Amino acid sequence: MASLSLLVVVPFLMAYAAVRDLLTMLIPNTVSIALVVAFAAFALGTGLGWSDLSGHLGAGAVTLAVTFTLFALGFIGGGDAKLAAATALWIGFDQLLDYLILASLAGGALTLALLAVRALPLPMLVARLPFALHLHDAKTGVPYGIALSLAALLVLPETMLWTRVLAG
Repeated sequence: MASLSLLVVVPFLMAYAAVRDLLTMLIPNTVSIALVVAFAAFALGTGLGWSDLSGHLGAGAVTLAVTFTLFALGFIGGGDAKLAAATALWIGFDQLLDYLILASLAGGALTLALLAVRALPLPMLVARLPFALHLHDAKTGVPYGIALSLAALLVLPETMLWTRVLAG
């Protein structure tokens, strides 16, 4: 039953975070909290050992420290910082670098695509959508939660946790 957290809840929350960030430019705190609570339930339900648990907690803590610093410097949003840290908790150190590289590449591609779209006028059909108008505004940031979520969905199946759940 604990594997349900990893195989269903986490992918759902990542997809939800991406969609919410796209539509509202906000990632609710409840998404990050739910990821942390689901991890705790998973760790308890699967009897995750102390060494594995400490590695996952360390990955989350290091990511939170780095992303909070980036947030304090104005480079990323607070929701992005919390989502990255909660996701790192699930990923652990074994795939953390891959996650961060993929998130950076996806975020860069998303930023370039958004800049290109913002240079063009919105089609009339899309211009009626409030989220499209907001996203098209040059003063609006980049919904980086999309890149973080995509990277997580690509990296999670390669993690030690995912491999153990599927093998067991």
